[in-house]
Amino acid sequence: MMTTEDFEKSGSDATLPARRRADILRLAQQLGQITVTDMSARFDVSLDTIRRDLDILAEQGLVSRIHGGALPASSMATADTPFDLRMKSHHAAKTRIGQAAAALIADGETLLVNGGTTTIAFAAALDMRRRLTIVTNNLGLPSAVPPAAILNLYLLGGEIRSGAQVTVGPIGFVGTGAITADTAVIGVGGVDASGFWTSHLSEATMMAAMIEAARRTIVLADSRKFGRHAFVKVASLERVFALVTDAPPPPDIQAALDAAGTLIVVVPDDGEVGAI
Repeated sequence: MMTTEDFEKSGSDATLPARRRADILRLAQQLGQITVTDMSARFDVSLDTIRRDLDILAEQGLVSRIHGGALPASSMATADTPFDLRMKSHHAAKTRIGQAAAALIADGETLLVNGGTTTIAFAAALDMRRRLTIVTNNLGLPSAVPPAAILNLYLLGGEIRSGAQVTVGPIGFVGTGAITADTAVIGVGGVDASGFWTSHLSEATMMAAMIEAARRTIVLADSRKFGRHAFVKVASLERVFALVTDAPPPPDIQAALDAAGTLIVVVPDDGEVGAI
């Protein structure tokens, strides 16, 4: 992968576009996320020009394109990132999201919970709940959930994906009928105006089955997931009761969520939970 210095050397012919792209890359690395609109205003060029610049940087592996902008490639924590690194990534935001989601759960509920680090933060925050039945494919959840909260805890069987710390298989148990639940609590890889996304087809199948089996669905996603269009669409916005996140969504995503009737629960740094 090219470094910033390598890219700047490649523009040593002093052409304006090369210098601008090097500056855009530097800003992405400094700010953590940039938008097409902001870059257009900063460099006094058209939106299409900035989009082309970002596409070129993405082809070089220097940024990852998201809806309306880009992230530096080094900041992306995806389903393919080692699990221990994802556990550490944005830990404070995930903790706040988990606590806010746990507040939406009532005693005695049956929950379907998928894999991921944010759902582990949710499980750890269930200390005030009691008599919960949890069905999960998340290998890290049994050790994270407070024992006092649990009436029954079931781990779904199937193929173990050790890198992601999940099992992959059918939503059910041998010799039983279909599973039904009060709430599906789902961590996702991306949120855009069309729905919720994940990076792996096999996990998407399980997540969709969990949503289908539950009376309502709560999605957990930190704000880095906004505008991220992953490999597989898991569900449309109207299938989800609530999205719990750490910052307000971009205007287009918020408008789509409002139109779908999805509750948006935001937990910013100050810890004051608010619904949009």
